[in-house]
Amino acid sequence: MKIAINKAHFPVTVLGPGRRIGLWLQGCSIHCPGCVSQDTWHTDPGREMTVARLLSWCKKASSNAPDGITISGGEPFDQPQALAALLDALIYWRQHSGLDFDILCYSGYPLARLEKRHARLLAKLDALIPEPYVDTLALTHLWRGSANQRLITLSARGAERYAPYLDAPADIFGKRIQMQVDGERLWSIGIPARGDMAELERLAAERGLRFAQVSWRQ
Repeated sequence: MKIAINKAHFPVTVLGPGRRIGLWLQGCSIHCPGCVSQDTWHTDPGREMTVARLLSWCKKASSNAPDGITISGGEPFDQPQALAALLDALIYWRQHSGLDFDILCYSGYPLARLEKRHARLLAKLDALIPEPYVDTLALTHLWRGSANQRLITLSARGAERYAPYLDAPADIFGKRIQMQVDGERLWSIGIPARGDMAELERLAAERGLRFAQVSWRQ
């Protein structure tokens, strides 16, 4: 089974508790206005890889010891069969390695739609942050982009691990963004506040740096 991946990174420390593997899937049909990850919207067969290869990378990159896995995008549920294969592979790894990492997934679809169409996928997750990003609503809670989004636990592991964070304010840990340099590319990982990315462009311009392409504009 192949899955379309935009990027993967370890460690991610701003999208869930602990040191996590972050997986951003490629392709999204929702296109929320104000989305900071518009580079993940288009379908790109060139970004496909086998789930087995991705799992191998996860094990190697995390030294076989992640605290959790965060799956985002793009829209993970736009690849339901590939997402199911990925979740099965991650669960098998967890069960046969003695690890106890949790699996958190983001989705821009409403919870009611996911429960109706993808109940079997939800049963494989420990936690879920659903609902579309709404640019006109404030960033209020930890790991969520707008006030309409909730952190929902879906397993006993998820309930235990995420209990302290269900109503946590967005800035409880101070740091909300990680920056990662890859050659000439600069990655922003996390949930920016309104205006953060424009401010980043302004500060870069003051230092003579210009972004040739950005993910928050088409």
